Amino acid sequence: MKAREREASTGWAVWLLRFGAAFLILNGLLTLDNLDGTLWPRPTLRLSFELCMAVLVLMPWVALRGRAGAGVLRALAAITTVWATARYLDVTVRAVFGRPVNLYWDGRHVAALLRMGDVAGWQAGLGAVAAIVVIWLVDAVAHRCWQSMARTLAWPPPRPAVGLAGVLLLASFAVHGWSGLDTRWFFSIPVAPTIARQAALLTRQLLPGQVASQLSASPAFEATNLASLHGADVLLIFAESYGVCTLDDPQQAAQLAPARAQFAEALKDGGRQVVSARFRSPTYGGGSWLAHAALLSGVDTRDPGDYELLLSTDRPTLVRHFRQHGYRTVNWMPGLQRPWPEGSFYGFDRYADANNMGYRGPPFGYWHIPDQASMALLQAQELAVPAGQRPPRFIVFPTLASHAPFRPLAPYVADWARLLRDDAYTSEQAAEAEAEPVSWLEPVPAYVASLRYTFRWLGDYLAGHAPAKLVTIVIGDHQPLASVSGKNASWDVPVHIISADTALLQRFEALGFTPGLLPMQPATAGMQALAPLLLRAFDGPARDPASAAE
Repeated sequence: MKAREREASTGWAVWLLRFGAAFLILNGLLTLDNLDGTLWPRPTLRLSFELCMAVLVLMPWVALRGRAGAGVLRALAAITTVWATARYLDVTVRAVFGRPVNLYWDGRHVAALLRMGDVAGWQAGLGAVAAIVVIWLVDAVAHRCWQSMARTLAWPPPRPAVGLAGVLLLASFAVHGWSGLDTRWFFSIPVAPTIARQAALLTRQLLPGQVASQLSASPAFEATNLASLHGADVLLIFAESYGVCTLDDPQQAAQLAPARAQFAEALKDGGRQVVSARFRSPTYGGGSWLAHAALLSGVDTRDPGDYELLLSTDRPTLVRHFRQHGYRTVNWMPGLQRPWPEGSFYGFDRYADANNMGYRGPPFGYWHIPDQASMALLQAQELAVPAGQRPPRFIVFPTLASHAPFRPLAPYVADWARLLRDDAYTSEQAAEAEAEPVSWLEPVPAYVASLRYTFRWLGDYLAGHAPAKLVTIVIGDHQPLASVSGKNASWDVPVHIISADTALLQRFEALGFTPGLLPMQPATAGMQALAPLLLRAFDGPARDPASAAE
């Protein structure tokens, strides 16, 4: 009897060792995470939902047949390898680029990614060989693990316990959210949705006619010119979280009224006028890139999937349109602190981010570079040379100050030249700004203060530093979060066209804009409709080269 007990005990110990080792290795492959924004994976203490399901399916298969065939185990290993690769790509791309992976887009732009990272050819080749070897090793390890798993599941005694554990785990996954219960906290995010999403993207991007049928039509860029601009520089400012709550909410409107009045006076001092309207943003409270894409392409991007699909196309953009008409196009992105290869879709001549635009002062919060300093650098690098001595500029500049949580806020600096130096701000100013408390419960005061700052530096710039003929477009990318904009707020944002060219502004008035900074009529069109409207306003009879030379 004791011999049988020892034999049974030994059998259970061996079973637990083999099953546990195989399960832990497979689970690790399917739940890995990213190590601090690098290319290296790290294990997590989470459970794979897909692995639990696979074990529950494999167990009765083995019980009925007495074993699992070599083909089944090979298929499981291959699926595990694909799943693990998808998991790695998803967590790594999210960590490095701050967005989900897009196999079609990323696959097409591998070369651009490598160039952006200053990767030499031999390094890229060595990396490709290493990737193939790693995938082969993962497949080999997964195959061995599934073989061990099948052998252990062929032993009858543990099956009831394994089956019960699997059913309970799957049940906990299924009842998640019921009565507010969180029953998935020990599960890793499943890989299957990532696979399904990539399959859907590839289907839409590769099958004939899918892109055209999925995306809205592009404006007729080729049918227009930019003659009505007369070679003026164009500065398109996406004012972060600048929504119509600043107009419709009585408290916010009253608090911002003096800043708006000061801004209007600054425009007059600079010989400029302004007309305004409202357009409906494709996003709310965040997702600024959807608004940028809608305006710059003229395509409806309310569906994030359509945005990703758009980036995989060669659709025309406002950027390429300006470039084709002799403009130097600049993407001025102080908020980007990581590579953004998908930005190549738009066709900018220059892409400047937080790492290469030349800011030398102290960092302010997560975003580092204050908006006024960004504008000073932009002026010095792209607009300081008189307009007649350089090609005209088309510049896209998303601001940061009014990004939640609206702190820290840099002080206004009267001496714009100082903003180009190391002492742009003192360490005391940076420390004081950092010390300002952030309140998620009462964010409106900080939000209003951030917009006062925006009106002040922009007004000062347009009054005395900007090129005389500069056409400035200020547009909110989306409404701020609901704790600021209010419950059930609209998705409308203000749009301001600022110029010294009265004839150009009259063209905008004919298209529905109203004089001043207070557009009160609700939006009748989405932001993508602003692109063809700009094309119409900027279009004009082509000048004869001979008369232009005269």
